[in-house]
Amino acid sequence: MPGLSQILGELELQRNRTQLELGRLNAAIGALRGLTSRSGSSGSSRSASRTLSTAARRKISLAKKAWWAKKNGKTTASKPTLSLVARRKIAAAQKARWAKWKAAQGKAAQGKAA
Repeated sequence: MPGLSQILGELELQRNRTQLELGRLNAAIGALRGLTSRSGSSGSSRSASRTLSTAARRKISLAKKAWWAKKNGKTTASKPTLSLVARRKIAAAQKARWAKWKAAQGKAAQGKAA
């Protein structure tokens, strides 16, 4: 009569064989499902949709833009940055425009009130 440890060893061996066979069956099922979902012969579609993060979509977008630029012979150059002096001049000019507009609005409001 075999001992308990021998029976336990045989059961573990059988379990390992069964797990290996189960892995093979799962791989075969997955491969067949992949074929049917790609060919369109199966009426069912994926139940869970895959979503991309915003960062991932941006990376893909930039990569595709670079690919098109390379294909069309163009380079992707970023916009030139303004110097600090130029930005300050633009800001000062815009403030002057707003001040002029607000003054005109104030005069218009005073003219209607009188």
